[in-house]
Amino acid sequence: MSGPRDPAAPLGVFDSGLGGLTVARALLQALPDERIIYLGDTARVPYGTRSAQTVVRYARGCSELLIDRGVKGIVVACNTVSAVAIDILRAELDLPIIGVIEPGARAALSAISALPKTGTKAPKIGVLATTGTVASGAYPRAVGQLSTRYEVVALAAPLLVPLTEEGWIEGEVPRLVVRRYVEPLIAAGASVIVLGCTHFPLLKGIIAEAAAEFAGYPVPIVDSAEATAAVVAEWIADERLGKAPNDRVTQRQLELLVTDLPASFSVVAGRFLGGDASDATQVDLVAR
Repeated sequence: MSGPRDPAAPLGVFDSGLGGLTVARALLQALPDERIIYLGDTARVPYGTRSAQTVVRYARGCSELLIDRGVKGIVVACNTVSAVAIDILRAELDLPIIGVIEPGARAALSAISALPKTGTKAPKIGVLATTGTVASGAYPRAVGQLSTRYEVVALAAPLLVPLTEEGWIEGEVPRLVVRRYVEPLIAAGASVIVLGCTHFPLLKGIIAEAAAEFAGYPVPIVDSAEATAAVVAEWIADERLGKAPNDRVTQRQLELLVTDLPASFSVVAGRFLGGDASDATQVDLVAR
């Protein structure tokens, strides 16, 4: 990564759709003086059903667009891209690339190592994710690179994505669906649960409630969005890339770009951001 970075430059964040706005929200909370450009590839969502080659091509296009807008680093707020394309992006692009899987794995290890030691069997790390992320084996790999002490139990929870996008984040229906996924995870020995999809933080409370009920005690829930924001904040502090006082709040703090502007954009985006969403600009990635 050659060349100095401009502390006043924005951070780039991209996802296959709007779920990654939970990462943008965590970044805004952790780094209130930073400006963020968020790109949601809403025209081609979901990435999880695509081939690895296609995901890499889409990820390159998203990254190039953000680089063209002068970002000082890119946060890949997509578990699928983080699983299959992060190493390629890091090798090809001349700026820092931070994914969501490695920070989530580190946070899970921190949470599980803090648990009281009981019995002789080692506790396991549970992961709730999309089918594509589970199939990639990315979380077991990430945890295994950091520690070989803990087994990872990953479970696909595909119904949780449409629930969050439709706004079904409380009540009996999401509670029943969450229980359907959490019960086998706890039965398999999970003592910590990682939210391995950027949609899932919207259901964090219900997931924690179900996990505690099935386990008989509170189960730590690791939000990979918050873990990623902490890593980005540490990187900015280490590299002294924080904005100077006279650079702060001179432009809109969050700029939203999408490849297709759905009619329900403001409602869905506001749900993920935890408040009102600003207007989005539609951009074209077809040529990239």
